Amino acid sequence: MEVTCLLLLALIPFHCRGQGVYAPAQAQIAHAGQACVVKEDNISERVYTIREGDTLMLQCLVTGHPRPQVRWTKTAGSASDKFQETSVFNETLRIERIARTQGGRYYCKAENGVGVPAIKSIRVDVQYLDEPVLTVHQTVSDVRGNFYQEKTVFLRCTVNSNPPARFIWKRGSDTLSHSQDNGVDIYEPLYTQGETKVLKLKNLRPQDYASYTCQVSVRNVCGIPDKAITFRLTNTTAPPALKLSVNETLVVNPGENVTVQCLLTGGDPLPQLQWSHGPGPLPLGALAQGGTLSIPSVQARDSGYYNCTATNNVGNPAKKTVNLLVRSMKNATFQITPDVIKESENIQLGQDLKLSCHVDAVPQEKVTYQWFKNGKPARMSKRLLVTRNDPELPAVTSSLELIDLHFSDYGTYLCMASFPGAPVPDLSVEVNISSETVPPTISVPKGRAVVTVREGSPAELQCEVRGKPRPPVLWSRVDKEAALLPSGLLLEETPDGKLRLERVSRDMSGTYRCQTARYNGFNVRPREAQVQLNVQFPPEVEPSSQDVRQALGRPVLLRCSLLRGSPQRIASAVWRFKGQLLPPPPVVPAAAEAPDHAELRLDAVTRDSSGSYECSVSNDVGSATCLFQVSAKAYSPEFYFDTPNPTRSHKLSKNYSYVLQWTQREPDAVDPVLNYRLSVRQLNQHNAMVKAIPVRRVEKGQLLEYILTDLRVPHSYEIRLTPYTTFGAGDMASRIIHYTEPINSPNLSDNTCHFEDEKICGYTQDLTDNFDWTRQNALTQNPKRSPNTGPPTDISGTPEGYYMFIETSRPRELGDRARLVSPLYNASAKFYCVSFFYHMYGKHIGSLNLLVRSRNKGALDTHAWSLSGNKGNVWQQAHVPISPSGPFQIIFEGVRGSGYLGDIAIDDVTLKKGECPRKQMDPNKVVVMPGSGAFRQSSPQLWGPVAVFLLALQR
Repeated sequence: MEVTCLLLLALIPFHCRGQGVYAPAQAQIAHAGQACVVKEDNISERVYTIREGDTLMLQCLVTGHPRPQVRWTKTAGSASDKFQETSVFNETLRIERIARTQGGRYYCKAENGVGVPAIKSIRVDVQYLDEPVLTVHQTVSDVRGNFYQEKTVFLRCTVNSNPPARFIWKRGSDTLSHSQDNGVDIYEPLYTQGETKVLKLKNLRPQDYASYTCQVSVRNVCGIPDKAITFRLTNTTAPPALKLSVNETLVVNPGENVTVQCLLTGGDPLPQLQWSHGPGPLPLGALAQGGTLSIPSVQARDSGYYNCTATNNVGNPAKKTVNLLVRSMKNATFQITPDVIKESENIQLGQDLKLSCHVDAVPQEKVTYQWFKNGKPARMSKRLLVTRNDPELPAVTSSLELIDLHFSDYGTYLCMASFPGAPVPDLSVEVNISSETVPPTISVPKGRAVVTVREGSPAELQCEVRGKPRPPVLWSRVDKEAALLPSGLLLEETPDGKLRLERVSRDMSGTYRCQTARYNGFNVRPREAQVQLNVQFPPEVEPSSQDVRQALGRPVLLRCSLLRGSPQRIASAVWRFKGQLLPPPPVVPAAAEAPDHAELRLDAVTRDSSGSYECSVSNDVGSATCLFQVSAKAYSPEFYFDTPNPTRSHKLSKNYSYVLQWTQREPDAVDPVLNYRLSVRQLNQHNAMVKAIPVRRVEKGQLLEYILTDLRVPHSYEIRLTPYTTFGAGDMASRIIHYTEPINSPNLSDNTCHFEDEKICGYTQDLTDNFDWTRQNALTQNPKRSPNTGPPTDISGTPEGYYMFIETSRPRELGDRARLVSPLYNASAKFYCVSFFYHMYGKHIGSLNLLVRSRNKGALDTHAWSLSGNKGNVWQQAHVPISPSGPFQIIFEGVRGSGYLGDIAIDDVTLKKGECPRKQMDPNKVVVMPGSGAFRQSSPQLWGPVAVFLLALQR
């Protein structure tokens, strides 16, 4: 239950800021820590290294107003099934058990309709190490005219990995290298897939017969352990050899049980045997045990090639293939070919005539044909010839040629195909030759040239064939090149000339061709006809739904437009208001000729005319509806999420206040906003505190601000904000605000950062730079670090003291930048002084810059101080005055110079109110660094004569 309470919530007076705050989207990609780091890669925002099988988490952090929407995509693939088409706020991209194929560049696109979208990318590098594969190859060569033979062995180790693997070869437990053993050579072959290393044993010696181990490593990247494979080389090591128990071509009858044995004749180690079938898997019921393959009750569909493969990783695999042919016959067809020489298409007495017969058989060449005339075997003569394998016809076809056709040759001819001695049924086909045997014609029945049906209904396309005999009809599409028929075929045969389509769709519309086949009829030029199929479907309209806002008293025009449909016209349009039928609007003469839209005009928007309007458009096939929601209510407010440090705490009362900011979406679209209704409810509580906030005229892009007080630490609250106009309540917007510990203004004590703690005083690495600052001391320095650059210790001179520095060695390049960003400070004074020590030693030193980031209106970086070049092996101090206009951050930016001798360091950063000291010490006389020692300077006033005395002692 919501309770209205105007006094329980203390509300600070309302403020308006007149400048527009609409800003284009900006984006940054953040990841949940570095999953794993390849040391020399120096991971930055653009590279995320992860182990295969781990969980990938990327977050797109956005700024901009209105709040941008985010979408993740990936180059050459999908970011994720969940994220391919999803646009959500601040969405975290999460991929469970990432695979190597999911590596690549990922993009987050943020857009809010202001300016151009912001696009950021990050490369995801998936690390993996597969099990290595070891194969052995042997060669024997004659030396010096067959006096003796040399035997050379190649052990080839291959592995797939990322990053590239390192190989270590061992004989027993001893590591091998060609520099220590002249009989060993280790090299990487050319043109190999994956990472490969070859161990060559030259002129094999007795000690070379041993166990060899190939160990592969990615140097523990991502915690991936090393992997290894071992092979025992003996004087009997040999590649596999096979033989078959049957011929390579095996012809059987259907229903027989088939057993094939694959016998090993050689190989050490003992080879492994495997059976496979092509195409497709082994038949159902087939049993492969070792080298024996059994197929019970074999059928015609079981024909194919069966492969027996033996492998033992020595030499090449041995392979034997059996071509299994199961006797079968199907598809008996005939052809009538008139006299070819005279180019005739009809049967005429005195001319030649050829009858052809063909069946599809396995094996095709074993089929025999026999011809009969009127039930009796056809007798060969000078005018009656039987030929086989006619070059003009399919292979293994029988032809009966009648020379100089006589009347007595008329009759019924039968062609019978058979497998002699096999239990396969014969196939036969007959053809009648008479004066009535004529070539075909094809046509479309009257009224069937154009077939019109509704989408989802069945359709029948028909072509009539006349002639004797009547050949089958072949259907194809005409208007779409290489388009498939609804059955999925390019060409479909119908015996009766009718193409039947079930549940037609609009993409089936078009022209279809019917033509006579050249088999089971005359072998002449095909006859053709065409049928047009028109598929009608209901209209599609826009807008399907539209929110129409207008000020009271202003006119509104509602339009429902026809996008597509068949027929492409509006037969009728009906308007309804709140479900009640409206009288038809007047018809515009121009629109009546080709109606492609329907309109309704409201002379004035009133409270009574506000509501839901429907326009139902019909094209006599179906209807579609445009929905309009007409009102004069205000759009929802747009909360401003980029408020700098919105939380302000009050330690005495254990309360906090929150700066709530927003803009009004399209304030000029309706009547002016008079006030806002603010509702504040603590999460997990039922009561809400409500307040009305009066406003003056609100402009587009104007930032409105209200300070909520007396919020209890550390609770979160739901905020609801509703605009009110003369029409009444507008659209409500809601958000959750959370308590965050605010950053207090710098004070005069305990505000120097020595970087001794891992939290580095709240400083953070900028996500938009090229690389990061590193925290280290003399004890954690890399012993192999570049000499003649960087400090030996921090400013204190103790090995335990930490400092921040940039490492400019590989893979850093000229101009690369690293940024270290301070916490956000509230500006409580006009002037501040930033003091810090810097160390810039090395011949390739680039630049050190100090920037101030103002967060008053978004983020604006300004240069406050800069220094470039080699300044010697000394710590020096700088004092930089700044005068921020609002909440601010300071940024230390290190820029890489021309080479790797360019490490830059900082230490003891101090931020104080007030102006900087007017007189600064000569930096060359501040701190001298003999060897690894150093002096620490607390403030310039402490030095003077003491420093001069110490310098004299050092000399």
